[in-house]
Amino acid sequence: MTAELIGYAAAWAGFALASLPLAEMQGRKAEWPRFIAAWNWANVVQYLVLIALTVPAALGLPDSVAQGLGLAALGYALWLEWFVAKSALRLAGGAAVMFVVLDLLLGIFIGGLVGRLSAG
Repeated sequence: MTAELIGYAAAWAGFALASLPLAEMQGRKAEWPRFIAAWNWANVVQYLVLIALTVPAALGLPDSVAQGLGLAALGYALWLEWFVAKSALRLAGGAAVMFVVLDLLLGIFIGGLVGRLSAG
């Protein structure tokens, strides 16, 4: 549990810190605080949607339906993060993808690290 909490904090702070130079490279440093605020609230929405779509799957739905709901939740989360980056930073769609990829890579790296720490 401790490793998970540290991992969550590291992922949040890591993305915030790593996204600032990326926003600067795009000439959007002034919009970055609005982006981080919107990204933070979008994470709340993503978690709620993930719970809403995966909890019913644990209640005995067929595997194909459960996997479909999980895939829909993941797709929505990626789209929402892209939309927030595009809108809050006033970027073109392709440039907004870089922020989604950055968050995914950090999440995968920190998730793997937390998994290794949790395993002992």
